[in-house]
Amino acid sequence: MQPAEIDTRDQQLIQIVDAAVAEEFRRAGSWLKCRLGCSQCCVGPFPISQLDTWRLRRGLSDLESRDPERALRVRTRAREYMARVSPDFPGDAATGILDDSEDGEKRFETFADDEPCPALDPETGGCDLYSARPLTCRAFGPPMRVDADVVVCELCFDGATDAEVESCAVDYDPDGLSVTLDDEVEKITGSTGRTIVAFSLTS
Repeated sequence: MQPAEIDTRDQQLIQIVDAAVAEEFRRAGSWLKCRLGCSQCCVGPFPISQLDTWRLRRGLSDLESRDPERALRVRTRAREYMARVSPDFPGDAATGILDDSEDGEKRFETFADDEPCPALDPETGGCDLYSARPLTCRAFGPPMRVDADVVVCELCFDGATDAEVESCAVDYDPDGLSVTLDDEVEKITGSTGRTIVAFSLTS
């Protein structure tokens, strides 16, 4: 698969995910508290795939062509973030690849918990790379199926029953397209494993 084809198929994936999340929002209605400026889920890192990294870097490149000053602020925040957290990085700080062993995952649980995402604009509370954000960012807030579990933002569905939460959940990638594309990206880039947003935006 060529890079241009990955970009095209990733856009198809994003359309599928965004449609599923829109349906979740329709079902959830007033249970959801998600809005511009609510950035609790933008503080603290989370693992992202190489496909997410691919998309973020493309998004940052697009931003550089449209608004170089804004893009420079994102890149600067990312570099400062990595400089602060590298000594405690639960993996290989040189490659940005997280340690997926049990010990590595345990270390990640408390890693950089107070660090805001470098894509987060501290003045507006909005994401500077919103259109290129990772799948986790796209799907988080309303109930999201993760393996056999349903995950939801702690600020949403306050007082709801498990059944009410479950009734709003949608499988946002039923055909596993994200896994297929991630494999293709890993073949092209030679980078395998999960990383974090900050590292993705430093190179």
